[in-house]
Amino acid sequence: MSGHGPVPPPEPLIDADSAGFWQATREGRIALCRCTGCGTWLARPLERCHRCAAPTSFEAVAGTGSIYSYIVVHHPGVPAFAHLVPYVIALVEFDEGPRLPGILLGERGPGVAIGQRVRAELTAFPGAAEHAITFRRVDLPAADSPAARR
Repeated sequence: MSGHGPVPPPEPLIDADSAGFWQATREGRIALCRCTGCGTWLARPLERCHRCAAPTSFEAVAGTGSIYSYIVVHHPGVPAFAHLVPYVIALVEFDEGPRLPGILLGERGPGVAIGQRVRAELTAFPGAAEHAITFRRVDLPAADSPAARR
């Protein structure tokens, strides 16, 4: 230990295909990759659509959707999430159609069900350089967020 204070988190490695996603989160928005030609939402950021080969762009989504699937994590693989164990990782299908995984805040497993309505949030976690997209059931208050517990 050098005694020079805390070490800042490393700068994230952002590739050109996902830059629009990260730029949107820095602006407080959630934007996902969509084909400018046929309108297909893409599961991952690509320069060209896999259906029609047209260019893609990032479009904002409302942030509302339903739980498509989920798992309960009892042994965190990410140190920034260790204080949340056990926590739920939900695969959420946005109302616009694309699916995205994220932590379901305020949940430990019991009571979570496929089809429950959720809203996306941007959450800062200790040690992370970027905000993460997280979810919360629409019937739960925001007071249980990691930021509110600090």
